[in-house]
Amino acid sequence: MAIMTKEFNISQIRDDQVRLLERLSNACAVSGDEGEVRKIVLEEVRPHADEVKVDALGNVLVNKRGSGDPSLRVMLAAHMDEVGLMVTNDEGEGIYRFATVGGLSAADLIAKVMWISKDHIPGVIGIKPIHLTDAEERKKPFSVDDLRLDVGPGTSKVKVGDRATFSTKFIQHGPSLRGKALDDRLGVATLIELIKHAPPQIDLQAAFTVQEEIGLRGARVAAYAFNPDLAFVLDSTPAYDLPAWDVDENVIYNTRLGAGPAIYVADSSTLSDPRLIHYLVEIAEAYRIPYQFRQPGGGGTDAGAVHKQREGIPSVSVSVPGRYHHSAASIARLSDWQHTYNLVAAALFNLTPQVLAGER
Repeated sequence: MAIMTKEFNISQIRDDQVRLLERLSNACAVSGDEGEVRKIVLEEVRPHADEVKVDALGNVLVNKRGSGDPSLRVMLAAHMDEVGLMVTNDEGEGIYRFATVGGLSAADLIAKVMWISKDHIPGVIGIKPIHLTDAEERKKPFSVDDLRLDVGPGTSKVKVGDRATFSTKFIQHGPSLRGKALDDRLGVATLIELIKHAPPQIDLQAAFTVQEEIGLRGARVAAYAFNPDLAFVLDSTPAYDLPAWDVDENVIYNTRLGAGPAIYVADSSTLSDPRLIHYLVEIAEAYRIPYQFRQPGGGGTDAGAVHKQREGIPSVSVSVPGRYHHSAASIARLSDWQHTYNLVAAALFNLTPQVLAGER
């Protein structure tokens, strides 16, 4: 059933929004220690919300009530955490053993400069130099157990349990955004803006979630607490769109930079509600917002936990595509972020119970 769209003003990403994304990207918030990002979120949303709560796991739960008799309770979720390290043992002289938190491999870590704890203590991940290895050693793949975090002597502030993340500082370079943890600080920045401009006909339930990278843990309890009618999950998904050198065309891309927001049909943890997929497509085409479908395959978002709560919650994910996620630096396009915001904002602005009235 075609929807009747209302007049909606397409927005441009402003300089202050880019500066907010910079603050979020530069903050250290490895899963289980999201406090630095949580502080920024609370600062931004408190003046615009009817209710703000930090739950037992550390999720920030925001209610922005509609006026009159709102027809729907709509949950939006974006995760605050990022992949990184946890210090597990002090080996003396400023050398520390560590474990990975979230999806990281040894190849992502060798010789990387890191920030440790909320104090951003500088360190480097060390490994035996290549010219000191023999032929047999060079044949063996490195593992995380071969690596150490080196902060130098006299750094007693580093404690077992501290988190560490890449020390990459955010920059904007022409049409591109580069920084660590754009998965999912792009979603966090988008959700903050949506709270500031929430439409009046719905109750907006915003969840800034914790521990997504290690099992969607925060989203599970947030969705249970909110018990919404439907949910949109805002994330950033890998853009596997580099040229394929051994064939004529890359036919196994996931998403592409510059092609607009990625609407999820399926991933490893969710089959998106088809009514919400069709609704987002109708909105995008009505307002001439470019969009793409995130190709099915591995990975997942907080929707994997949200849609299974209580009696079931109709859910769909929308992501800003980005290259090189779960590494020292990701790259995204400003235009994709802008189109993602406008697609979700327009979808909320036009949302009515009719969207869920048809058969699933």
